[in-house]
Amino acid sequence: MFTGIVQSMGRIDSITPREGGVRLRLDAGPLAAESGIGDSVAVDGCCLTVVARDGACLEFDAIPETLRRTSLGRRGPGDPVNLELPLRPGDRLGGHFVQGHVDAVTEVAARRAAGDDVVLSFHLPPALRGQIVEKGSVAIDGVSLTVAAVDGETFSVALIPHTLEVTTLGHREPGDVVNVEGDVLAKYVAALVAPR
Repeated sequence: MFTGIVQSMGRIDSITPREGGVRLRLDAGPLAAESGIGDSVAVDGCCLTVVARDGACLEFDAIPETLRRTSLGRRGPGDPVNLELPLRPGDRLGGHFVQGHVDAVTEVAARRAAGDDVVLSFHLPPALRGQIVEKGSVAIDGVSLTVAAVDGETFSVALIPHTLEVTTLGHREPGDVVNVEGDVLAKYVAALVAPR
């Protein structure tokens, strides 16, 4: 379980094909010292398990399902990624409950400046229609955000300068692919009302 409060940006060092997927090696900086083999780390919002550690580098195995259902299959060496360690009992919940289970990938539809802030719009994934609502929570590449607006086929979020500086969202442009995880509470509500 995560909160969507990104702790640092890492960088993909290498992606090596292996039987049943790839080995993803990334420079996690100081976060690597807090992670051991078997620990979970959210990488662009996707919960992965540490399989090796070498100084500031962490390694993860990503299976075809992960590569197909997340943006990680489209990333390459040198690409920045958002990193977050799991929530510990007693930690403050600064964002919202984020499982690290990506629901869909989508593209940035538009980017516009709003003073010092930036508004990013995304195509609304069909699987999340009705679950992404204005003023609700959504995780984009693992970043906990408030939905500013839902407009038919798109939804948008407003990003403050701090978020632009400390997450990969500051570099996202129209056409870029991102991971989306809807609010877990919305998923349960949708499941409860669907039979009616």
